[in-house]
Amino acid sequence: MQQPLTTAPKNTPPSSTPPAIKVRGLHKHYGKLAAVRGIDFTVQKGEMFGLIGPDGAGKTSTFHILGGIMEATAGEVQIFNQPARDARLMTGYLTQQFSLYLDLSIDENLRYAAGLRQVPDDLLQTRRDKYLTLMSLERFGDRLAGQLSGGMKQKLALCCALVSQPEVLLLDEPTTGVDPVSRREFWDVLAELSAEGMTIVVATPYLDEAERCHRVALMYSGKIHEIGTPTELRANLGLHRLEVRTANLEATETILSQANQTNIVDVQIFGDRLDVLVPDLEIGETEVRQLLQQHNLPSPHIEHGEPTLENVFVTRLRQQGSAPQFFPFPRSRMRGLGIGDESIQNTLREGKPTKFKIQNEEELGIGDKVDKGEFISQLSTHNSARAKRPASANSTQHSALAIYAHNLSRVFGKFQAVKNVNVEVRYGEIFGLLGANGAGKTTTIKMLCGLLAASGGKVSLGGETGNLRSADLRRRIGYMSQKFTLYDDLTILQNLEFYSGVYGVPRKLRQEKIDWVIATCGLEGQENMLTGQLPGGWKQRVAFGASVMHEPDILFLDEPTSGVDPLARRQFWKLINDFARNGTAILVTTHYLEEAEQCNRMSFMVAGETVAEGSPSFIKSSQPGKLIEIIVNHNQAASKLLKQYFESWRVSIFADSLHIVLDNPETEINQLKQLLESHKITINSLRSIPFSLEDAFIGIVERSQI
Repeated sequence: MQQPLTTAPKNTPPSSTPPAIKVRGLHKHYGKLAAVRGIDFTVQKGEMFGLIGPDGAGKTSTFHILGGIMEATAGEVQIFNQPARDARLMTGYLTQQFSLYLDLSIDENLRYAAGLRQVPDDLLQTRRDKYLTLMSLERFGDRLAGQLSGGMKQKLALCCALVSQPEVLLLDEPTTGVDPVSRREFWDVLAELSAEGMTIVVATPYLDEAERCHRVALMYSGKIHEIGTPTELRANLGLHRLEVRTANLEATETILSQANQTNIVDVQIFGDRLDVLVPDLEIGETEVRQLLQQHNLPSPHIEHGEPTLENVFVTRLRQQGSAPQFFPFPRSRMRGLGIGDESIQNTLREGKPTKFKIQNEEELGIGDKVDKGEFISQLSTHNSARAKRPASANSTQHSALAIYAHNLSRVFGKFQAVKNVNVEVRYGEIFGLLGANGAGKTTTIKMLCGLLAASGGKVSLGGETGNLRSADLRRRIGYMSQKFTLYDDLTILQNLEFYSGVYGVPRKLRQEKIDWVIATCGLEGQENMLTGQLPGGWKQRVAFGASVMHEPDILFLDEPTSGVDPLARRQFWKLINDFARNGTAILVTTHYLEEAEQCNRMSFMVAGETVAEGSPSFIKSSQPGKLIEIIVNHNQAASKLLKQYFESWRVSIFADSLHIVLDNPETEINQLKQLLESHKITINSLRSIPFSLEDAFIGIVERSQI
């Protein structure tokens, strides 16, 4: 990798100017609950400031106080030297649950927002044209908000917040549920607004987004524990990252995680690699190799990388003891071997008495005592699919197909939503189905699991090619949809009891499974809370638990971690990997491509068609050209200039740097340098960096549309 030519300071706004936002000793209590406990920070005019932390850290309460819609219990909050409540007309606020009216058009939503903010009609038209053009929505003014994709809804909500032309913009998780292309466009818009002098405070659970902020505050347990630029936070961590690739990831993860060594701080498994955090690169790499050699495992391929902001986040919270505890899933005794436990198998083989007691007989739905023939018949029916399943995820390439589709198509009227899609997922495998909003992912999942009839093609699910809605097949499938699948007017406990019944969890096992969900979600003592009162991240956790209580052979997860904080997301994926290792076939969709690295294989969909497929490493390594990082003295000016000469998707702002995709870097780098220098823009650093999966996704999607 080419090293930086020179170094340069961050393009952060000068701290000598009076702050746009000043927060001192801020407290917020709800009865006996202290949500915010004495935080201090300032934000300069034109700065993009990130507030990140786990669910329940106090971020939303802080935003409510900054937006002037809630009073603080104690402390001082000033916006341009005014109390937050008095500064509401100069503050734009986009909440987690943005308040669009779905039965109004884009223009009608804008007019309504402008009326609330007392924007004159002549200014409204000017601003309407400016911001809709900025968001690429200018052609859709008469379209109903309810007919927009998730990304377009978020852009419209931002336009509604901007129509009063606020001096301060507050964004509370603005891109949850938004696809990678729209997220990239959304953040490019924020960078432009920041460069124009707008002060932006943003909370996000996606830490690749936080990398684009000038400064970031890490908040948990109601306090801010660290503030700095992304580069400073990574440097303060004092750790390095090893990317370890080996043929036996599961065994390698176990060995490295259990190693009682000071040189291995953290181990996280991804689809085709492990990320290992170490204090020293050379010592850490040597130790990894020695440990694997001691356990007779093959020598791994190891690459060095910088720690991510997510590494910082997770490590800091672990140091504070805030990491959620992992509770192994309480599997029933009949799983895994496909024919019951060893003692029962021996009994059958040896021809012991034909009447005997089964410890877990209710799981089979048969009586207290059965004869040998009846038992074998019942057991065979119960475990027909499990007998085919692999012993571990390491043998997925040899295992049976759990999900299969050939030339799968779906037409709605004259619109073809899915076009000749092929899917193969084996037991023990995690397969990612990725694409922009409207690409056809959810339609494909509904056809694969029998919720929607296909217009064409062949589908096989768990070996069944006929009735995909049969009761027997349903009991072997778990499905978590984008919309939580929970009932808001039921308590958490009532939801779990309902779903354990729907999925046929045996009564003797239900309480243990429900207790596991409650403990995994960290909701002990809150089981009787109405589900509708839970934040989105916690709803997702409960919904996931509900979808796996019956130990499905096949699991469909449609954006399971949308809006979930990084710690909970890591716990999600530890559970997902655990189910895969026990033989469950998993098909997952996600808009967060950093977590899509957890998949063994994936495919990208665009406009209903598959445009790429392979492992995460294969997809990244197969990208044409190079990704170039440039640090210049005028970021926004350089971005605007380069987008006049290169396709706009190739250029993106990341806080103090620019990323640009060059297909022919040997010739284009010199052209790029000459272009910037001719406009008196100084290049302080230029280097080649690896493609992320998001970079690869955007490149593949954009090229497929040419």
